[in-house]
Amino acid sequence: MRFLGNIEAKIDTKGRAFFPATFRKILSANGEETLVVRKDVFQSCLILYPESIWIEQIDLLRSRLNRWDAQQQQLFRQFISDAEQVSLDSNGRFLISKRHIQATNLKQSIRFLGMGDNIEIWNNEEYDKQMLPQEKFSKGLQDIMSSGNDKKGEVQALYGETTNMEKE
Repeated sequence: MRFLGNIEAKIDTKGRAFFPATFRKILSANGEETLVVRKDVFQSCLILYPESIWIEQIDLLRSRLNRWDAQQQQLFRQFISDAEQVSLDSNGRFLISKRHIQATNLKQSIRFLGMGDNIEIWNNEEYDKQMLPQEKFSKGLQDIMSSGNDKKGEVQALYGETTNMEKE
């Protein structure tokens, strides 16, 4: 299942958004009906997972954590507690909870971004702020793709010590 696309949309006054038709077709073709939404761990956006992908992610996370370690159990609890199941109504809409709207500062204009096995939902203004300037994007991609996997240090030097790759 691969989602690809950058689609602008709107949220109505009740917090409902139309799920893009191109993404609905992909869900349907893969027999998926339920989505799981949660705030991204690193960015101010929401992540929509098809239920099967969500289950894979939870199983992977659980396999790396020790149930008998209190701190690891708290991390798992916090990760899970932010997630909500959503379904599309007969018109192809789904409801975004008020807490998720507030946590990500979503406004009426939003953007769906297909990210392979999941979909990000951004406030349009925040999305634009997160994008790298073209020169940094080109240089970073070139550095990563031209010389194998051992470029983490060089990429961090290019963007600073943070992994957020913020604009200057």
